[in-house]
Amino acid sequence: MGRVWTIFFGLTAVIIFVVSWISPSMGWWFPNDGIPGFGVAHSTLGRKIDDLFYMILVIVAVTFVATNVALCYALWKGATIKKDEKVWFSHGSHSLEVIWTIVPSVVLLFIALIQLDVWASYRIKGFVKDKDGKSKQIEAIAEVTARQFEWRIRYPARGKTLKPTPQPDDIYSVNELHVPTGDLVSITLRTDDVQHAFFLPELRVKQDAVPGKLIPVWFDATEPRRYEMLCAELCGWGHYKMKAVLVAQSTEDFEAWKDKTATEQFDDGYRKPAE
Repeated sequence: MGRVWTIFFGLTAVIIFVVSWISPSMGWWFPNDGIPGFGVAHSTLGRKIDDLFYMILVIVAVTFVATNVALCYALWKGATIKKDEKVWFSHGSHSLEVIWTIVPSVVLLFIALIQLDVWASYRIKGFVKDKDGKSKQIEAIAEVTARQFEWRIRYPARGKTLKPTPQPDDIYSVNELHVPTGDLVSITLRTDDVQHAFFLPELRVKQDAVPGKLIPVWFDATEPRRYEMLCAELCGWGHYKMKAVLVAQSTEDFEAWKDKTATEQFDDGYRKPAE
């Protein structure tokens, strides 16, 4: 019976490893636009986050393989022992315990230190850098308000900055956030009711919208295209409805869209009669 369990645990480990290995080619991975293979983040910071993920994945994979090899060896050794063979007892190894305490501690400390720069770039305004690596102050181009069960977006009028309170000439859209590509942009995130989560999976951006708080979120979109924008927090019966879109476009197209939207928004329907 011991050999059966050895084979079972061994095959289980092999199946898990094989499935994990082929998952990218099957599309069971990061968002990848429907193209088999490793999904690539469409933001500068997202690619740094992916690099951290793959580094941790390699560490975990090596640990998983090593521990399962040791487990299968111990099971097989115990299952194949002869009846007349004396059992070997061990009271442990102090040196071995020191090693498997120090090594994981060093690995965890390494992970904690190497991710600090990415975390600071994602969460601390003073660490925001432009494309040349210089510190940059960014102003919010829109206010994104989550509510059951939609996203409401407010933009300042052309040539103006976003104010904390709505202005008469502000521009509005629902479930469609427009941003310029090529550089970092910032939004102000808030919620009108319960807690939501602003999520751009293809850009690796995720931030909770907490009642009573105005939260700055910054990111860049490297390609002009449409991206998924979701709520990643179960916020009520209509949570599934909060599927929106992020439209990344050139600066010229972004300004043209704002002008067109403003014209439509403030159109009172009056047309001067033809003479």
